[in-house]
Amino acid sequence: CATARVRQSRLAKTLKIPCVPNGVFCCPLVVTMRPVPAGFLDAAVEVTHQNPLAHGAPVHIGDPALLGIPDLSKPDYGEPVAFQPGDVPVFWFVFHLSGPSLAFSHSPGCMFLCDIPDSSIKTLPSESPSTESNPGQTPICLSFSHNPLFYSLVSKSAAASIRLLEEIIIDDPGQRGIRALFVKDELLRSCLALSHSSSVAITTGFPTHYMHSPPDETDGPPGAIAMATMLLSLGKQVTLLTDSRALEMNEAMVTEAVRKGVLKAAIPVVAFEDRGPESALHFLCHHGDPSRPRYDHLVAIERSGRAEDGNYYNMRAINIKHLVDPIDDLFIAAKKIPGITTTGIGDGGNELGMGKVKEKVKTLMPKGDLIACNVPADFAITAGVSNWGGYAVACGLYLLNTCASHQRYLRRGLGLDPAASRAQLQDWSTNLPSVQKEESFLATLVHLGIRSGKTGNLGMEVDGLTFHPTHSEMINRLLDATLEPRT
Repeated sequence: CATARVRQSRLAKTLKIPCVPNGVFCCPLVVTMRPVPAGFLDAAVEVTHQNPLAHGAPVHIGDPALLGIPDLSKPDYGEPVAFQPGDVPVFWFVFHLSGPSLAFSHSPGCMFLCDIPDSSIKTLPSESPSTESNPGQTPICLSFSHNPLFYSLVSKSAAASIRLLEEIIIDDPGQRGIRALFVKDELLRSCLALSHSSSVAITTGFPTHYMHSPPDETDGPPGAIAMATMLLSLGKQVTLLTDSRALEMNEAMVTEAVRKGVLKAAIPVVAFEDRGPESALHFLCHHGDPSRPRYDHLVAIERSGRAEDGNYYNMRAINIKHLVDPIDDLFIAAKKIPGITTTGIGDGGNELGMGKVKEKVKTLMPKGDLIACNVPADFAITAGVSNWGGYAVACGLYLLNTCASHQRYLRRGLGLDPAASRAQLQDWSTNLPSVQKEESFLATLVHLGIRSGKTGNLGMEVDGLTFHPTHSEMINRLLDATLEPRT
């Protein structure tokens, strides 16, 4: 039995997260916990998922502090339970009714059994369907943070769709050999981290055309705006982070994106300046306090990244350091701040965050020894064109938030909003990337004087590839993979 090593828990805890009231019944969430060996997490999730009228699937997996539990050794009910090396705390929902003067239950660790089989009771409509009727809804468990330890759940069906997105964007029409940098499930884990985030900072800007003004390229901003608008529609706070030299240009870009309906709402545009060794910490955290971060996720898309020698290089190995602010310092500082995760999206290996695959870049990419970014991100998403990675993140977030298994995990354990309403679903689908919106936004960039990365052309192309048919076809492929019925 896969769960044979799971020790019986005698621990339960009342949290400050309120349950949805029903008449006289109202109370805070109560959870029960069992330590589960990391290798058995998927099995524990799959088995308990099939019993929605009992505890059902877990509501939280990982650091108890994220549920507001400061000390597992001091349960509200029962006795503390010992952990073994490799164990992960797993929490299940407990029905704790307030209102009746008398109720019958069981003692912690000793389940009450009755003579009514659950097969004779109609499944609650708010719970996930059984695996027998819909195997694709079986949840799987993935880790996306080690500091703090944090796992999330997603159905097999939604995970398969996001993995398909990951395969689609690795197409390499520019023949850069980008597939060699591919790491499986980076897109999926990044989307899970973003889904659990509340405040996200996105940075872009690669001034490869140092002879022109502005020196920036058309790859990066469209993907950044696509992610921003989906995050906004999911209720996240979004900030656009840029170089001080490009502040006005990015403000104009955001204004036009809102006016044209490409961006859901205006977002703040800010610059980071290095004013001393504590600058990054004070930028990321309120009053420089690591326990009070302003953001819980940083995303860099087609953002020039610092190489080993401290310089910044374009794909032609030309140093463009004089045009780049040290936003890399924020990604470095984030490594030491619990609760901030990072994502880098790139298509050549010299982009911020691609330091995670630095050795591959140095070995396999042209001039990789010199240009490879030395600053890693927690997740490195590779794409044939970086914009495609941004589109895929937006589509992945839509898939997660229309996934019953992931929605249940979000709302049960963390007290987030209930399952999506029809209006929310319509808003999310409206804020997906589309050929019309992306073409309109690319025209805005051209109007601002921003050029194609590979050719330097001031026209409707990105990385030397014309919008029609290359980029328009990619957008349609991603939308097809996102919106087609999943089984």
